[in-house]
Formats: sequence, structure tokens, C-alpha cells
Amino acid sequence: MSRPEDTLPPDLYYNDAESRKYTTSSRIKNVQAQMTHRALELLNVTSPSMILDIGCGSGLSGEILSSIEPEDGGPHTWVGMDISPSMLATALERDTEGDLLLADIGQGVPFRAGTFDAAISISAIQWLCNADSSDVSPQGRLSRFFNGLYASLRRGGRAVCQFYPKNDTQRSMISSAAIKAGFGAGILEDDPETKNSKLYLVLTVGGGDVQGNGAVGDITGVVRGMEGVDVVDSRRKGRVVRHSEKKGSKAWIIRKKEQMERKGKVVKASSKYTGRKRRPAF
Repeated sequence: MSRPEDTLPPDLYYNDAESRKYTTSSRIKNVQAQMTHRALELLNVTSPSMILDIGCGSGLSGEILSSIEPEDGGPHTWVGMDISPSMLATALERDTEGDLLLADIGQGVPFRAGTFDAAISISAIQWLCNADSSDVSPQGRLSRFFNGLYASLRRGGRAVCQFYPKNDTQRSMISSAAIKAGFGAGILEDDPETKNSKLYLVLTVGGGDVQGNGAVGDITGVVRGMEGVDVVDSRRKGRVVRHSEKKGSKAWIIRKKEQMERKGKVVKASSKYTGRKRRPAF
């Protein structure tokens, strides 16, 4: 069975018919609710908060955010963004309480710095690993998304993104992009090695354990209280590599081109003339 993101871009895949089907399916609503409650548990918000719902669709997760009881830290105010006009139209028809924004998260998160206390995303960010045209790269889309998300969250804020990577390469690509944007990042897997396995990318603004009472680097919080468990932070391994190439040399130019490619920029191919000294013209 093919994955939705391998067939069409999300704004085309989630047309009017697919949006209604997604929103009215009792199985999908139950699974979405379970994952949303799990994401809220990992966010650990204890008071009414301003939350960004990334890939909000028809507002299924937003309804839960609005319905959290005061004794559980709610209700929350939320803003949803999604690329599918049909999904957002369905959300409006259902009279959801959150504000809605039609936007492509692969182009960034267009909000003022520090707007949100937290963010959630259910089954959305794996779509960023698919490029719709040759001049756009998954790395570039992921970079713009995570950099924009980092800026939109307040200091000490958290984001939890449930996602379905196709393989380990996508899983690594997503987590690496988050770390490069400045997040403290950890991946939590529920029901591992089963067909019901769910992955949650837990992100913090301001580094590791923001509560200050857990193991250093324990972003997900699941290690807290356990004995004999070490947390390995791959960001702290090794020494900083200092490059000694002379500015303008061939090695320096090639390294800069590779950096630009990783950021999703389009660069000219290198040749035997790259970095070659030219005679002065008179």
C-alpha cells in the first residue's frame, strides 16, 4: 500500500472528498485523539497556553486543545496552519475555536518571535521529506520549517511532532534539521517493533532538560526517575572541526557549495576551473 505523501502533494491529496473522509472516519478520529493526548502529555503544559497546531487539518487536534479541563491545565488557545484549503474549509464548517492559517510549513512558520508557548503536530512533518519540484530540496524545506518554528516559540517552550518517517534516513534527516535549527531534540517511540508504533519528536527551545530536575539531555522526560540509565547526546560528541582552507581556494569554494546544498540552495556544479586563478585583465 502506497503512502499518501508518495502519491500527491498534500494540498492536492487532501481534496474535498478526502478531507470529509478523514474527518468523518471514527477510526481516524480515535487514533488522532490518542496521539494528541500523548503529545500534550509530552508537552507537559500545566496552565492555559498559546499553542500552534502544525498541519492542523480539519481541527481534530484543536478541538481537544480547546476542551482540556482547567484542573488539567486547560483550556488552551490555539492557532492552526495547514496547506490544504479543503481541510481548512472543513474546519470552518465544523466551527472550530482556533484561528486558521493557509500556509506551507516548508516555506517557514510566519509568526512573530516568541508568539507561542508550545506547538504540536500530528502526522504532518514527514510530508516535508518529499520535494514537489527539482528546484526544492527536502533539506531546504525542513530547514525553513524548523528555523521558523524555533523563532516562533518562547524561550523554554516545547514542541511535540508525531510523524511517520518512511525509513531511518528520513528519521535522521528530520531530527538533524531540528538540531541544526537550535532545538534540544529527542525521539520517543511508543509500542516499538509493532504495527502500532508511533514516533514523537520532542523539541525544546533553550537546550536540554528545561524542568531542571531530570537527566541532562533527557529531552523526552521518560528517563527521569530511572536508575542505571545514561542519556547520550550526540551533539556533544567529538571536537569542533576548524577548517584551514584559504578563503577563495578550490577546497574552500567546494566546502561552501556543499553547505549551500545542504541548506536547499541551488548551486552550480564544480569543474576543473573551480577556484582557478585568473590572470589580471588590463
